[in-house]
Amino acid sequence: MKKSNSKENGLNLELDENLAQGTYSNLALINHSVSEFVVDFINVMPGVPKAKVKSRIILTPQHAKRFSKALVDNISKFENSNGEIKEYENQKPIQLNFGPTGEA
Repeated sequence: MKKSNSKENGLNLELDENLAQGTYSNLALINHSVSEFVVDFINVMPGVPKAKVKSRIILTPQHAKRFSKALVDNISKFENSNGEIKEYENQKPIQLNFGPTGEA
């Protein structure tokens, strides 16, 4: 088990070896209610009609806003060091199907 100390808030973090490997995702779907944000991370492969959700993170609205600000800050730092991240506009939209639907 790896341990990491965060001096900013004095929190002692543990990172499991398997979790430390990470999970690749090239699509994130975000839904929300009045009390939570749900972020599903997915790995979509070209030519493969089916993809599984690899990870789901559930956040309070306050944590979602903090996460958004931290992500914007980190993207800005990345682009200052490495240049602008280019967005590809020629990609076809992904049609999402969530499996069979129930009937009443």
